[in-house]
Amino acid sequence: MLIRMFNENPNPRDVRQVVDVLRNSGVIIYPTDTVYGMGCDITNAKAVERVARLKGIKVEKANFSFICSDLSHLSDYTRPISNTVFKLMKKNLPGPFTFILEANNNVPKYFKGKKKTVGIRVPDNNIIHHIVSELGNPLLSTSIHDD
Repeated sequence: MLIRMFNENPNPRDVRQVVDVLRNSGVIIYPTDTVYGMGCDITNAKAVERVARLKGIKVEKANFSFICSDLSHLSDYTRPISNTVFKLMKKNLPGPFTFILEANNNVPKYFKGKKKTVGIRVPDNNIIHHIVSELGNPLLSTSIHDD
């Protein structure tokens, strides 16, 4: 299914339709402020496995990041950070950066494996912002390169 959205003003009905796909173990391709991303609901192990399979990697070996709608999800998935790091993130996000931070115990176990970090992104893109806000939790994210 292809749903066309406009960054300036995503149609709420279309956003809800995408979120329904995510809640039903779906995988989506979406724009960010850099390249297109592929992702799913981080709370859905079946969907996470599907993304890993599409990328040809094992979940525990993958370097997936989380797309957040804003920095309010930060403490949900990371250990406390210094004021300096928070100020740096606040200055640069939303934007084309992934911050690698120390993961806390709320990160689903299938992500962590032996890793103790998680990548956090807040893209400067209205479409993905609306999708993540409506979903209520971050998306797993991996880049799609058109090599």
